[in-house]
Amino acid sequence: MALNAKIALVLDMVARAGRVPYHEQTPQAARAEYEKSASVLEIPAAPMHAVEDLQVPMRDGATIRARLYLPVEPNWAEPLPVLVYYHGGGFTIGSVDTHDALCRMFARDAHCAVFSVDYRLAPEHRFPTAVHDAFDAYAWLHAHAASYALDASRVAVGGDSAGGTLATVCAVLARDAGIAPVLQLLIYPSVSALQQTDSHKRLAEGYLLTALTIQWFFEHYASDASDRHDWRFAPLDGTRDAPNFRGVAPAWIAVAQFDPLVDEGEAYAQKLREAGNEVTLVHYEGVVHEFIKMGAFVDEARLAHRQAVEALRAAFGTVD
Repeated sequence: MALNAKIALVLDMVARAGRVPYHEQTPQAARAEYEKSASVLEIPAAPMHAVEDLQVPMRDGATIRARLYLPVEPNWAEPLPVLVYYHGGGFTIGSVDTHDALCRMFARDAHCAVFSVDYRLAPEHRFPTAVHDAFDAYAWLHAHAASYALDASRVAVGGDSAGGTLATVCAVLARDAGIAPVLQLLIYPSVSALQQTDSHKRLAEGYLLTALTIQWFFEHYASDASDRHDWRFAPLDGTRDAPNFRGVAPAWIAVAQFDPLVDEGEAYAQKLREAGNEVTLVHYEGVVHEFIKMGAFVDEARLAHRQAVEALRAAFGTVD
């Protein structure tokens, strides 16, 4: 299938704008640019009953921000399920602010709370800080769910791109800690450190996420070359301390046709299936990496929203 016509317009607009690629900027400048541009094609921000920024303690004594979205008034007699969400951005850019509209949509349409985690970014905080932050936030939410009228027995993890990496790693760590989620919602997850697949070669340039930008992200994130072999850095092919993936939460995985990460997303779905896990793999044709955040312009993004919400509602056992 050909590139979606509206996606082609987006790519043309990006090219005409003459934006300096992320890999030619400092991390700080790239973050500022992403913060300004992230909402341009997003759906309108859905109203919530309450949105609260919380300070969550980490294992090293630091605290990080996590944003709690409550679509309705808390009801301790009927606690809400909750999605713990990790934003994308190559572990280097992005924040709870850049993914605010997406998290609001999940809260409203899946009838759940959303706990969006502002994990610390590289290069100031290199691997495995983001992993530690992601799991510590998940464990904190699980332990404190009742205080916010949330149902600790119905917690899902989710994320896009680098956030998808963190979500699937947390699904394994949570299984081992006895606090497994009911679903891992993985949107074009980055799960390999090798970039040797056919899609990485075919789509290395011209489709929003480029090979040079991927390497720029990883160079900032990795403490040294050996980190790329750690399974928490690369759940698909990392061999260092690699766990058994059997018995992790069911996975809903979205991949995009014109995304360099499409092949590794498919391969990860197969890896989970071979370990005996339930996996739903959904291909979105004609679209690129980051399409999930283009819901105001691209029909496939809104389709992905609906199907992700359906997966969440099914996992939570939500009924109208």
